[in-house]
Amino acid sequence: MGKLNWGMIGGGEGSQIGPAHRLGAGLDGEFAFAAGALDHRPDVGRDYGRRLGLAADRAYGDWREMLEGERGREDRIDLVTVATPNATHFEITKAFLEAGFHVLCEKPMTMTVEEGEEIVKLARNTGRICAVNYGYTGYPLVRHMRAMVARGDLGAIRLVKAEFAHGHHADAADADNPRVRWRYDPAQAGVSAQFADCGIHALHMASFVIGQEADRLSADTVSCIASRELEDDAMVNLRFDGGAVGRLWTSSVALGRQHGLTLQVFGENGGLRWSQEQPNQLYWMPLRGRLQVIERGEGGLSPEADRSSRVTVGHAEGMPLAFANIYRDLAEAIRAEKEGRAMDPAADLYPRAEDGLRSMAAVFAVAESGKADGRWVDARPPMFRQG
Repeated sequence: MGKLNWGMIGGGEGSQIGPAHRLGAGLDGEFAFAAGALDHRPDVGRDYGRRLGLAADRAYGDWREMLEGERGREDRIDLVTVATPNATHFEITKAFLEAGFHVLCEKPMTMTVEEGEEIVKLARNTGRICAVNYGYTGYPLVRHMRAMVARGDLGAIRLVKAEFAHGHHADAADADNPRVRWRYDPAQAGVSAQFADCGIHALHMASFVIGQEADRLSADTVSCIASRELEDDAMVNLRFDGGAVGRLWTSSVALGRQHGLTLQVFGENGGLRWSQEQPNQLYWMPLRGRLQVIERGEGGLSPEADRSSRVTVGHAEGMPLAFANIYRDLAEAIRAEKEGRAMDPAADLYPRAEDGLRSMAAVFAVAESGKADGRWVDARPPMFRQG
């Protein structure tokens, strides 16, 4: 079987996320970039698409034109990535799922819990893949952490501590900067700013690694810059459905922090620590043992980590290669479906629509708890609650 056809909506020239997706999708030779509607300005999008190598008839002016153009083609796209502004994710994802396409949606998948539940039900009913780009879970050592937890190396998980804190919005003088202002405007961002932007990455990674979902939470949210209506800092306490305790801090005013995504997992038999800014090292402290440094690419790692590494030990692998692992997982899932076989278990790690829904439920729960002085609230989407 040759390359799968891939299309992209959004991610145009000057986009922060577009190049990472195009690098990730093309890295392993699994996908051919075949179609795109890359800009909200039709002529600009068509021109950029052609410069990237798209055929003139597949460099579309907008997503609706792309949907109609691809729907009837024998060589139609196998997967479409939605990398448009947040408020458009639901409409576009829904339309492409209904038309029978597999979708990878940037986070947040939707703007409301109700929309998220609709997408989950639609993906299940159509049998189409709806993945959500929590791309940091593509890092090899994050996947190795998950494997270590799953095989019992840490014993029962007691505590997980997640952080996604940076200082890039700490300057109060940026209050009128349009690239910053919209993030703290409820009319454009919804009920949450920092937690919805970064906190859900940390929460998803914690759940991904420990294999447990957030059951309830208590949040302290604050706008450190008084002119902001939505929070720029949040501290969230969590209880997971498997018994683990969670502590999550996310901030955009932490001067001195750059990216700031870190995860620590503490079990009865050992602890793990990983940082996205030093992704090649995983620190492992077994009970009554000595601190060990696990290197990405070394021998003896899990199948999940081995499958996710491409270069030899000691060489850095960065964010686009983590994204590439999500695309590689999706390619394996699509090929397995086409060939009528089970997919490789080591590749069955891509984030699902259910993960996007749980994230949106957590966003609303954090907003509710923050307004109620930290009252504990249910963090689960209604459709996943018992009774």
